[in-house]
Amino acid sequence: MAKKYDSLAHTKYYCKYHIVFTPKYRRKVIYNQLRGAIRDIIKDLCRYKGIEIVEGHMMPDHIHLLLSIPPKYSVSEIMGYLKGKSSLMIFDKYANLKYKFGNRRFWAEGYYVSTVGLNEATVRKYIQEQEKADIAKDKLSVKEYEDPFGEDKEIKKPNK
Repeated sequence: MAKKYDSLAHTKYYCKYHIVFTPKYRRKVIYNQLRGAIRDIIKDLCRYKGIEIVEGHMMPDHIHLLLSIPPKYSVSEIMGYLKGKSSLMIFDKYANLKYKFGNRRFWAEGYYVSTVGLNEATVRKYIQEQEKADIAKDKLSVKEYEDPFGEDKEIKKPNK
């Protein structure tokens, strides 16, 4: 079974996003030789930022990605990075595309994003189990007892 969460130095996270973006004018350019090059470029760019590609599929006129993005990055920051850098790298590799696209902009403006998270029942179960785990842990730990000689306590004297 796949791991449920990722981690940074002080953070555990489960941030997965379904992202769809298209080439400019929705041209059907993601074919044969471009397909492999675009795939490799996107893989490299994601690896540089520490983003995991959980799933990906390239259609002739758009790309679907399921990405696990660390919480230190925003989705818009990552999309600007992916689309901007990949455009430059694509035009460097295929210089003849500049006549079709111009201005070195390969991707259309905008993108679609939706979060992919745990469902409500799973979150409720986790919270309930977490509370039980905390109670069990508390029973095993050393408890702090009240000081019997504190000023607020009334000392009971034995009856004679």
